[in-house]
Amino acid sequence: MTDYSDLKTIRDFIRVATSRFNAAGLYYGHGTDNAWDEAIALILHTLHLPHDISPTVLDARLTKEERAQLNELIHRRVDKKIPVPYLTHEAWFAGLPFYVDERVLIPRSPIAELIENHFRPWVYPENVHNILDLCTGCGCIAIACAKAFPNAEIDASDISTEALAVAKINILRHAVQDQVHVFESDLFAALPKKKYDIIVSNPPYVSTEEMFNLPSEYLHEPKLGLAAGIQGLDFAARILRDASAYLQQDGILIVEVGNSEHALSEKYPKAPFTWLDFERGGGGVFALTAEQLIAHQEIFNS
Repeated sequence: MTDYSDLKTIRDFIRVATSRFNAAGLYYGHGTDNAWDEAIALILHTLHLPHDISPTVLDARLTKEERAQLNELIHRRVDKKIPVPYLTHEAWFAGLPFYVDERVLIPRSPIAELIENHFRPWVYPENVHNILDLCTGCGCIAIACAKAFPNAEIDASDISTEALAVAKINILRHAVQDQVHVFESDLFAALPKKKYDIIVSNPPYVSTEEMFNLPSEYLHEPKLGLAAGIQGLDFAARILRDASAYLQQDGILIVEVGNSEHALSEKYPKAPFTWLDFERGGGGVFALTAEQLIAHQEIFNS
């Protein structure tokens, strides 16, 4: 392990960590997109410091214990390619912090932007009473929806009992246990028979070919939350087949399929998908109304 005994200040560690991250050719995609921001995220969180601290604090000298802790974490990030949120056990989504570990995917969906905008113009927020989050993982989408729609009931489902255990940690952390209800379910299979104003899902959507080419960082994430068959459409296709039975008449379905967008459009060339744009980047998210789903049910059943 590299000896950092000559490093004394926060600034020293940020500079050296950035250099090591760059030299190691790490992949960034779990909250940052460059070595400098990655180093800041790791180091400031570990020292329990906010990101907006005064620059003068960066020259504060670290204790021996703090230096040893940072040494270990930088080593694990570089040599084991562990994403920073798994090292700090925290990720941010829709402006909210979430506990994460290797039982769940690290939140990074552009759907956060939709939630912050209250799913406008697809719904009238005051008319939203019931929301379903399929494949909830750590619960970030469901909890963000609960904060955005404080008068709505949110059902959050996942097939993974381990993921639901993490979701429950976050539900308690954000004090929404009276609003967010979790279900262990293979998509719709074990859900209550009810109608939702919004069904939103970030299901597994990585194709077989993509799974073979994932950066090392993604191999720390649960395969159950990533792999979705040869074309990456195994879960999206099932959602499209069954969602209309769970939507209100004026309801909306929002699903992220990432790089499988082209494959989905090819599979259902007549489907009226609206592919959404995001100010903060990201894509591969479509919207369909309940009316559109019902009108094209035959092709989704095929």
